[in-house]
Amino acid sequence: MTPQTAQTVRTTEYADEHEDVRYEAVRSRDARFDGAFFFAVETTGIYCRPSCPAVTPKRRNVRFFATAAAAQGSGFRACRRCRPDAVPGSADWNVRADVVGRAMRLIGDGVVDREGVAGLAVRLGYSARQVQRQLTAEVGAGPVALARAQRSHTARVLLQTTGLPVTEIAFASGFASVRQFNDTIRAVYAATPSELRAAAPARDRAARRTATPSAGVPLRLAHRGPYQSGPVFDLLQREAVAGVEEVSGATGRRVYRRTLRLPYGTGIVAVQERPGGPDRRGAGSGGWLEARLHLTDLRDLTTAVQRLRRLFDLDADPYAVDERLGADPRLAPLVAARPGLRSPGTADPDELAVRALVGRAAAERLVQRYGKALDAPCGTLTHLFPEPAVLAGAAPDGTAGALAAALADGAVRLDPGADRDDAERALLAVPGLDARTVAVVRTRALGDPDVAPPGAAVPDTWRPWRSYALNHLRAAGEWENDR
Repeated sequence: MTPQTAQTVRTTEYADEHEDVRYEAVRSRDARFDGAFFFAVETTGIYCRPSCPAVTPKRRNVRFFATAAAAQGSGFRACRRCRPDAVPGSADWNVRADVVGRAMRLIGDGVVDREGVAGLAVRLGYSARQVQRQLTAEVGAGPVALARAQRSHTARVLLQTTGLPVTEIAFASGFASVRQFNDTIRAVYAATPSELRAAAPARDRAARRTATPSAGVPLRLAHRGPYQSGPVFDLLQREAVAGVEEVSGATGRRVYRRTLRLPYGTGIVAVQERPGGPDRRGAGSGGWLEARLHLTDLRDLTTAVQRLRRLFDLDADPYAVDERLGADPRLAPLVAARPGLRSPGTADPDELAVRALVGRAAAERLVQRYGKALDAPCGTLTHLFPEPAVLAGAAPDGTAGALAAALADGAVRLDPGADRDDAERALLAVPGLDARTVAVVRTRALGDPDVAPPGAAVPDTWRPWRSYALNHLRAAGEWENDR
């Protein structure tokens, strides 16, 4: 046996073993793997999430895919029972800092729909052919197919939760034509748009009947595993900038509302805190946060949802985080007390960077002086946070002005596809910006799960989840002792 043949055999054996593990997850209907992979059944032509309640197919009839787009590209249609397009995103894309992870985050933000594959490639610093090749090799689908799957999901949400005409939904979902929309819906769901609307769950049908044009789009933002919503809402309440954000209600049932600047227009979102305790479906099943989006342009729906998912860290894998951190003697009791603790991000990376530098009080003054007023204020929500270009022009001196200018001219990039190391170096080059503030920006704006402030006594055994480890210490009131 040649070395090449031996390597092929070892690779094949590894692949078979890996797929056997996946099949066991399917056989046990393990929701921990929802979104991590999908399985398709060759005899039915349907693909599902691992926790699908249908009868378990025979192993020989099952194929596995890294993404829904890959399953669709192989001719399989989405299961109507388990709705595999509604699962949380894979945690890999938030953790990984390579070109595939960056590409997946950008596609999720809607870049392919707005700028095409060429625009995606420019943002990544690669050729379109290289991006296509790397995505296909890693996730089984290229950028167009991944964006198509995302558009299909957006269309299903709008069909089943709103009374909008089908033509409006087609363009709001990002399709170039009604014909393309109809053909895609038939291919993905084996149903016409009208049939898909009629097949909506009873909850969605009831919401659609009572909805008004001003009611917004109701959403369930899914997450896997346990979710500690209390600490997330505590943080949002402490940081809320008047005019842009508000948190109302009693602890356990609070509502977070904020304004959003989006590619095609503006938005206002309301997200409800879920009461504590295990999800009613049992351990490992995950859950969701209830949300409602009001958009001036429905083409922003996909982008707005993805930004909310990053803000609330909904695509995290709490099992992987808790397993690693729970093995540490210092963190074990903290993890046991707060399983599924998240590391919140932001809905607007540029805004977060400025706020991390100037603080809450100064941020509120910036909003009142330079923020763009909403055409129709909604309660206490009156403004969008000022854009970097506006701040740079209004306050050219000092660190805040330098940071705003760097964000405005692209010297500092914090978008979902930004290279984290490059962004950190660019931030440190801003005159007056200290390393501790940069660490906050890297954690929150860039979604890095493995950040420790400079000089912190943080062991390497907490890698690659140091951001989560520090959140456990903060939640327990122990972090201040380490500073």
